[in-house]
Amino acid sequence: MTASYIPYVPEQSLLLPPTLQEWLPQGHLAYFISDTVDALDLSAFHARYAKGGPRNQPFHPAMMVKVVVYGYATGVFSSRKLAR
Repeated sequence: MTASYIPYVPEQSLLLPPTLQEWLPQGHLAYFISDTVDALDLSAFHARYAKGGPRNQPFHPAMMVKVVVYGYATGVFSSRKLAR
């Protein structure tokens, strides 16, 4: 059985602004981090949830790694501040 994650679509439209590309300027650090994490092998994270089971749906590992790396790169280490 494959893992079932909470939907993660980074290209999805937002209420305000309509897309992330309109919100962030070209060359923003977030684009670099996104491209870098997309190139990583995250199979160890996926393997943890490959069996499925009764637990709640986790967030997609790529999204979570991007949030943590961006937070660390900008000097935000608190999980509560990252959540904001």
